Amino acid sequence: MAIATEELEQQHQQQRRELSFKIARVLDDVRSSHATHIRKLKELTALRFSTPSPVEFCAAFCKTLTPLLNFHRRTASAERIIKFASIFACSRSAEDDEFLENFLKFLLVAAAADNKTARFRACQIVSEIIMRLPDDAEVSNELWDEVIEFLKIRAGDKVAAVRTFAIRALSRFTNDSENADILELFLQKLPLEQNADVRKAIVLSLPPSSATLSVMIDCTLDVSEPVRKAAYCVLASKFPLQSLSIKFRTIILQRGLADRSTAVTKECLKLMKDEWLEKCCSGDPIELLKFLDVETYESVGESVMDTLLKEGLVKLQDDQRIRKFFVNSNAAEGNCDPFVELMDAEVALFWRMVCKHLQIAAHTKGSDAAMTMGTESAVYAAEASDHNDLLDRILPASISEYVELVNAHIAAGPNYRFASRQLLLLGAMLDFSDASNRKEAGEFLQHLLHIPLDHELDDNGNEVVMGDGFNLGGERDWAAAVAELAKKVHATTGEFEEVVLLVVEELAQPCRERTADCKQWLHCLAVTALLLENTTSFRHMQGRAMDPVEILHSLLLPGAKHAHMDVQRAAIRCLGLFGLVEKKPNENLVKQLRSSFVKGPPTITIMASKALLDLGIWHGPDEIDKAMMNCDLVSPLCDHKMSLNSVEFCSGSEDPNIQLLDLLYAGLEHDWGALVEVEENQSIQGVIGEGFAKILLLSNKFPGSHAVHHLLLAKLISMYFNGDGEELQRLKQCLSVFLEHYPSLSANHKKFLSKAFMPVIRSLWPGINGNAAGSTFMVSNMRKRAVQASRFMLQMMQVPLYSKETANSNDNKNEKVEVETDSKLDFESGEEGLAIRVAVEVASFHAKKTAAEKAYLSALSRILVLLHFRASEQGAVKLMRSLLNRVSVSVAAEKDLLKELRQMAERLQAIDNHPDEKLAPDQKNSILERLELEIDLNEGECMQVPPTPAPQTTRRNRVRRRARDKEESSSEDEHSPTSVVPKTPAVMSTRSQRVSKTVAMSRLTTKTTSRIDEEGDDDADDNGDDDDDDDAGSEVTSEDEFEPVE
Repeated sequence: MAIATEELEQQHQQQRRELSFKIARVLDDVRSSHATHIRKLKELTALRFSTPSPVEFCAAFCKTLTPLLNFHRRTASAERIIKFASIFACSRSAEDDEFLENFLKFLLVAAAADNKTARFRACQIVSEIIMRLPDDAEVSNELWDEVIEFLKIRAGDKVAAVRTFAIRALSRFTNDSENADILELFLQKLPLEQNADVRKAIVLSLPPSSATLSVMIDCTLDVSEPVRKAAYCVLASKFPLQSLSIKFRTIILQRGLADRSTAVTKECLKLMKDEWLEKCCSGDPIELLKFLDVETYESVGESVMDTLLKEGLVKLQDDQRIRKFFVNSNAAEGNCDPFVELMDAEVALFWRMVCKHLQIAAHTKGSDAAMTMGTESAVYAAEASDHNDLLDRILPASISEYVELVNAHIAAGPNYRFASRQLLLLGAMLDFSDASNRKEAGEFLQHLLHIPLDHELDDNGNEVVMGDGFNLGGERDWAAAVAELAKKVHATTGEFEEVVLLVVEELAQPCRERTADCKQWLHCLAVTALLLENTTSFRHMQGRAMDPVEILHSLLLPGAKHAHMDVQRAAIRCLGLFGLVEKKPNENLVKQLRSSFVKGPPTITIMASKALLDLGIWHGPDEIDKAMMNCDLVSPLCDHKMSLNSVEFCSGSEDPNIQLLDLLYAGLEHDWGALVEVEENQSIQGVIGEGFAKILLLSNKFPGSHAVHHLLLAKLISMYFNGDGEELQRLKQCLSVFLEHYPSLSANHKKFLSKAFMPVIRSLWPGINGNAAGSTFMVSNMRKRAVQASRFMLQMMQVPLYSKETANSNDNKNEKVEVETDSKLDFESGEEGLAIRVAVEVASFHAKKTAAEKAYLSALSRILVLLHFRASEQGAVKLMRSLLNRVSVSVAAEKDLLKELRQMAERLQAIDNHPDEKLAPDQKNSILERLELEIDLNEGECMQVPPTPAPQTTRRNRVRRRARDKEESSSEDEHSPTSVVPKTPAVMSTRSQRVSKTVAMSRLTTKTTSRIDEEGDDDADDNGDDDDDDDAGSEVTSEDEFEPVE
């Protein structure tokens, strides 16, 4: 009986081995090609049905597939096997469902293994099975719940590939309302995920919904190109055009068409062309523009039309032209003009972009024809001719028709203002070479310049000007369109200025006579601003209807003193433009701008600050100060003799006699309270801060103001790290770009940064320099912010210079170009200067320090040890070695910091060419004077950092007295140097190595034998000496204390 059972067991084992062999042979065959999968699938299915027990077949199949779970390389053969196994597991039959459940249970066990390859392969197979499984597959709910819960766990696996396949598998269940937690899991993990492949898998798995739409839009800004491309793919396939808001449509196109990656741009173009243009708009570009609200998002509409035209997706029909908008009176009954059909905003933008494209194409082909010869030149010339012919057919037949078309849209009211501006821009493509055309166009321009500003009545019956009040027509784009057309019509030198000055003289007449109202003043100043913005020199205005001096004294300066605020702002803006055209700034102009900056309300102060900053950047701050010839200007920032708080803003006080940068700095430090944000989301501090950033970037052009540049930089960095208000968000965005590039542009910038380091940290650290502290939580946050600022400035100091700054420049021989590289920077601009500044700051604190000062010195010392010295700067190296001893004294309680300081001292000693030689006093003073520092360094200053102190023992040390002759002691005191290390209660008293060596040598030469009474028999006799021994402190030292403590 036992023999029969054994034989039966052997037969079963043999059958299992044969079954495993057959399965292995099938799997081996399918790894070579996908073409064999169908045939092998039938063979494996037949093998399954021929097996008596489904459980036995599943066990054999899993056992055969197990070696694949340990194969990490993603080869084509392995991927074919996995695909085949997944297809086989998803085949249809009752037995197949049982096999599927058993197989999934096996995979779940493998997915929980410690081996990362097994987890990866198991999740991969589960993902393939779930994605291929039909909806009506009969799998128990308990098993599905177990699979889903397990995949959620694997979605947080430390291996990125495991997370990817787990998320891919879970994507099948995101549309089920019962599994809403899966979508929440995806939305939670997406912004925190570091791996690009996992983020891409999540993006592809998100279902279309209002919750996922904003997340998908954010993914169009992902740092990874595949993720951005996947986002546009999902937007195209899952979110129809009609389901998106206008804002989201424009954001998608604006980001996609301007993306730095060609693949992403092509995906966005595919979305716009296939899904939006063809499916939703039937191939009509105008219909697509209607979905984008081009009146609000004009730049997006221009980008869309430019892309469509370059891709050849705009097909013009023979009857499509601008001339068709001129219709008979019968057909236009009821319109504001019976002969003109008004254009919609999208139509006007469409025709402007089409005409612009044809003009550029014709010019390009014409240039190519001129640069080539023979048949190629003829082909280019023919293409240019075709573009010009098509452009002529589209444009109005004559200038009179064009003028009539534009006038009709202007007369239609503000609803057609956008279309009118597009038609004005279209006029730059017309031909004005004929005198009659120029005359007719000139009369039209006179009409445009004389159109008064639109206004409306408020609740009190007062007239309120519509628009910005600065530009012609109330908007900058309208004024720019009129100016472009005017310069096209009056292209002769000086003709544009002559024509506009005639209009200015006419409009200025009531202003001179003081009979003009607010609207007339603003209209006159708007035309004047248009002239000043588009002229290049005042010599074109000499001998005309009004010369520049007359404009300044009879129009601009009186306007700046007008009672109406809007007139003041417009006049101050014109004063700024006037100063930019001048070769040298005018004294009266500068005085008025300074007066308006100090005396005026915040709205006037903002406009005056913009004008002063523009003039300072254009002419230079020194030239602006020289314009004040009758005033003796001082610089409180340089002299430290006058407080900037004495400048009283918005109070009608007199203009203080301080230099331009000091005056603007006072405005930056002034507390404006609730009046910080008053115009275009800009604050006074934001405007001045951006202006200072521009001045600092161009510092090489303003050598006269270098003395205060480090103070300006320190203030900007402090505002960048300390400005939490919403009104400074724009400034912080500006400073984030500015601070990234500033230190790499010039060696002088690094010098200013080094000088600004300590003022910045002093202003940010709580509890020192008069800074307020607050609660423990606030102090902690303020310290963290200060440490963050210090490390940020350290990184700025360590970035290399741009190559263009380190190359020779022969173009501008008049300018002083400093040819410097990182290796040739002097110590003032390098890390050595910053290290000495930090060391002097730490060493300048007295022995008794508050908790805030201790934390401050510790933070500075941790920055100090991160700075590097170059062997070429031997003077700085020796000075730093002498300063390190004092630094170590200030932070003696921190062992880890002392260890780092000792390591820094060793590095300095290694690069010191003559480590035993000290730096001469005059050399020390020279270095300190160049760095503008003061510190008293003794002749006998030790250049060795004291050893790291050992922990203090809790057992009281026995006092050991050494018998000495009185004369010997006095002699020893005279010749022994005093240790610079103070007695610190927290650590054992130790000597520096130099002191220990001196004492040891003196003991070798002495003839008197010192004895120590260890038993204390003479305590009673020498009771008076005990006090001396206690006071001696470091003089009572055991022999082992001469060895450095490790």
